[in-house]
Amino acid sequence: MSATQPETALDFAFSKIDIDLRFIMACFREVLDELGEHALATHLPWLSDDDEAPAQVADLGERDVQALSIAFQLLNMVEENAAAQGRRRREGTEGLIREPGLWGQNLRQLLDAGFSGQQIADALSSIRVEPVLTAHPTEAKRSTVLEQHRQLYLLLVKRENLMWTPAEQLSIRDEVKLALERLWRTGEQRLSKPDISSERRGVLRYLREVFPEVLPRLDDRLMLAWREVGLDPKLLDGPGRLPKLSFGTWVGGDRDGHPFVTAQVTELTLQELRQNALLVHRTQLRRLGERLSLSSRLQPPPAEFTAALTGTAAQLGEAGQRALTRNPGEPWRQWVNLMLAQLPEGSATKAPNTYASPQQLLADLAQLRRALVAIGAQRLVDGDLTPVERAVELFGFHLANLDIRQNSAVHEKALAQLISAAGIDAKDLPDWSEKDRLALIDSELRTPRPLAHPNVTLGEEATRVLDCLKVVAVHANAHGVQGLGALIVSMTRRLSDLLAVYVLAREAGLVRPTGEGPDAGLASLLPVVPLFETIADLDGSAEMVRAFLAHPVTKRSLKLQQQLRGYPMPVQQIMLGYSDSCKDGGILASNWGLHRAQYVLAKVAEEAGVELRFFHGRGGTVSRGAGPTHRFLEALPHGSLTGDLRVTEQGETIAQKYANLITATYNLELLLAGTTATALKHRQKRAGHEDLHPLVERLSQRSQEAYESLLHDEQFIAYFSEATPIDAVEHAAIGSRPSRRSGKRTLNDLRAIPWVFSWNQSRHYLPGWYGLGTALEEMLKNDKAAFAKLAERANGWPFLRYVLTNVETNLTSASLELMREYAALVGDTKVREHIFGLIAEEHQRTMRMLDLAFGSPLAERRPRMHRTLKLRDAGLRALHLHQIALLRRWRGLRASGDQPGADELLPTLLLTINAIASGLRTTG
Repeated sequence: MSATQPETALDFAFSKIDIDLRFIMACFREVLDELGEHALATHLPWLSDDDEAPAQVADLGERDVQALSIAFQLLNMVEENAAAQGRRRREGTEGLIREPGLWGQNLRQLLDAGFSGQQIADALSSIRVEPVLTAHPTEAKRSTVLEQHRQLYLLLVKRENLMWTPAEQLSIRDEVKLALERLWRTGEQRLSKPDISSERRGVLRYLREVFPEVLPRLDDRLMLAWREVGLDPKLLDGPGRLPKLSFGTWVGGDRDGHPFVTAQVTELTLQELRQNALLVHRTQLRRLGERLSLSSRLQPPPAEFTAALTGTAAQLGEAGQRALTRNPGEPWRQWVNLMLAQLPEGSATKAPNTYASPQQLLADLAQLRRALVAIGAQRLVDGDLTPVERAVELFGFHLANLDIRQNSAVHEKALAQLISAAGIDAKDLPDWSEKDRLALIDSELRTPRPLAHPNVTLGEEATRVLDCLKVVAVHANAHGVQGLGALIVSMTRRLSDLLAVYVLAREAGLVRPTGEGPDAGLASLLPVVPLFETIADLDGSAEMVRAFLAHPVTKRSLKLQQQLRGYPMPVQQIMLGYSDSCKDGGILASNWGLHRAQYVLAKVAEEAGVELRFFHGRGGTVSRGAGPTHRFLEALPHGSLTGDLRVTEQGETIAQKYANLITATYNLELLLAGTTATALKHRQKRAGHEDLHPLVERLSQRSQEAYESLLHDEQFIAYFSEATPIDAVEHAAIGSRPSRRSGKRTLNDLRAIPWVFSWNQSRHYLPGWYGLGTALEEMLKNDKAAFAKLAERANGWPFLRYVLTNVETNLTSASLELMREYAALVGDTKVREHIFGLIAEEHQRTMRMLDLAFGSPLAERRPRMHRTLKLRDAGLRALHLHQIALLRRWRGLRASGDQPGADELLPTLLLTINAIASGLRTTG
């Protein structure tokens, strides 16, 4: 770059990464040298200009692998900090409107699209976004290690401050080395699978410690952007005017293929969520009390406030008197003391003189607001009180909504056992026609009486399902439905799969009689939510949902839920599965099936007078639905986003997105701002890209055919079993959930996570690209005009751009050279040559077709991605070759019957899985 040429954002990012990476790797080398690990220190990457490769494969020992794993973790931190500092730099020089996907740019675009400030402000209050934290088994790192990563990241951020003297900079450097030695001495691997309690603790940390701190930052970012684009801040004055951000969780409620999620686990989870919510509010109220040290001698309080203070203290008796005695002459602080005295402890039973609901606490906070406004303390209201109000509004007394998920097949068995207990022969219920199933279920839903006597012994599935639902019913009776999410039916395939849940809910006490006259009947307290996971289920989803919404029990249930939750209109939630649809038919067929289903389902809901709340089950990799948040939202079918959105945050993505406040704020702002802007744009009529739909349909069908042809090849399973480390992945202590749904050794029973994980580890990334090259090549050959049309519009249609760039990301992350090395593990030469030949040809074909579609090579179009892959290449190659050698030895020991020898080698093999996952920044 010449002296006169201005530094670009990309130049800054690359320079920042180089400087910080050299610094932290030098610190790591010094730590190893000082510990006597001179050989390891010599082999560390990124310490010189030529990015020298680490040790050759033959030289790698267990500590070499650990050192490389830590090196990749440090690189990830450096890149995260460089991205954050780059955003700060751009916003500082060019303003908030320059950063893609955030509030500034989205507000500017809405104004340019013709929306008024009033229209935007009115829409903000109707926005509801809910990230749902799950414990999907993709987080390979221990929570202890993640916490040490967080401390190191904070030290990197600390170095950014220009005020430090040279001596203070040296002190920070010593802190970095201390943290690095701590990390080096910490075992990276879990010695056993995490149990549900440890997964729950991990999720609770984010809910209790991270998100409450992020909320005021998000609100501040919105207000700053609002002012920067010239909008009147008064439009957002008052409670309830800002977007609603809530959180959900599956930990302790996701029972699909997870035998360890018992009714007792669900009960404990609901209790701990409530206790932690109250802890958040107690902490924030104490902080508020410390700040509101306003003297009544300097500003007399309003008479109404004084009367309320005296009356509430008298009502609380001794506790009220203590609250007044603690801070005499400071009535605003005394009022906070009274609120603290009324805050429940979190026990299952309500204590006298405590708040029964968060609405009562909000009413007292509103009283405090009026008392502060009356003395002209608006700045204190905005800076001190509003964040507390927002926390109570968004977290309630429940912290997060707990979903209960179960597989439709389990519900079917439970229903059959329940019916049999009532004296009706239903053992062959799975063989019944849908017509007969519906007739039975409808007859049951006409009466409130349960099927089974309370003392009757039920089958295993019925007992497990009903025990869990009864726990939920008890919680609803004690605390209301706040904090209770949805009853999600995974593998929903027919209408009876949904209606059966109403029967089970009735048995557990989760339904109520509602309505009068002809409208009278049963209604469910909780929403019953279909989860459409396969391409075939997505294709049939519209007619099923139409029938479900027309069912009288669903109509009554949605109306009851609207009343209980204060919705402006009935809301039906529908969950979409990204993982299994991609495993089922490949990435383009999956994405197109999801896009098409959302478009039609939105029309069905509109006809029924129901607002649709899509719940996107996105994983942490492209093959499981991941991709840039703002691009994902832009790519949704027009008219499908009402402003009410749920989305999963799974496994490793939780730490990647939310471990640090700066990154957490950025990712949640992307979600909130993007949802708001997209929902408003969806309300406008606009010319779409319908003329491209037939072309994408053709590509989708052909790519699915090519993908399925590979999976159904009789030699494919043998190749997959040997050319990927799937057998080692299934031994990894990553999540509490089993890797297979029912334990069967079949491809259908294998969950999508280990499927994707093993392809990524072997650098195939196969589910994320295979089949598209064939489809594109045939279109180019048979219909050049169609291919040219797609290429011309590839960047203009957000859906097409999103899918193709995601495919390209996977394709470029794959390595043909390393695929070949893993393929050499396949013992049968014919299997190896046949399947690898198909994969290699398709890889090259797809690369060639995407370059033609986009009109230029990836290195020119996406230099940042090209650079980050190149930076990782040498270290990853050494790890992959080492893993291949270990796999060969481990499998040989198992085949020879030397299980003790295999068990001894396994931890070293699993360490390479962790290290490669760190290098790739992804598992499954």
